[in-house]
Amino acid sequence: MDLDNPVLKLCQEGMLAETEGRLPDARALFERAWAARTDHYDACVAAHYLARRQDDPADVLRWNQESLRHAEAVGDERVAALYPSLLVSVAMAHERVGDIVAARAAFQRAAEHDGALPAEPYGEQLRAAITDGLRRLT
Repeated sequence: MDLDNPVLKLCQEGMLAETEGRLPDARALFERAWAARTDHYDACVAAHYLARRQDDPADVLRWNQESLRHAEAVGDERVAALYPSLLVSVAMAHERVGDIVAARAAFQRAAEHDGALPAEPYGEQLRAAITDGLRRLT
């Protein structure tokens, strides 16, 4: 990731605000990142983080779908490793709004991309979420 990218910097600041419990500040930073987007990659990342700070499950789903739509428009190696996370987020959002068929399909798509996940705790956490989601919805 290009850490000089202003959108990514805003998202990093938003994540820090989240970990410090400053949730309104996090949301504002993610909204600023969305406003600063210049291409599909920026939009993918900003939407992914904006989804985290939504109160309404339908809005969570909408922002996760927006993130995935932009990732698909990027279509290069910058987003390859993001697909499992994006698809798990979409799956969980579908599950929360009660669309089990769409949730299962998104978990299945995530499983198709799990080879891009690193062999580290975050990668293992996503692999477990995929496995658990598929087991829960099958």
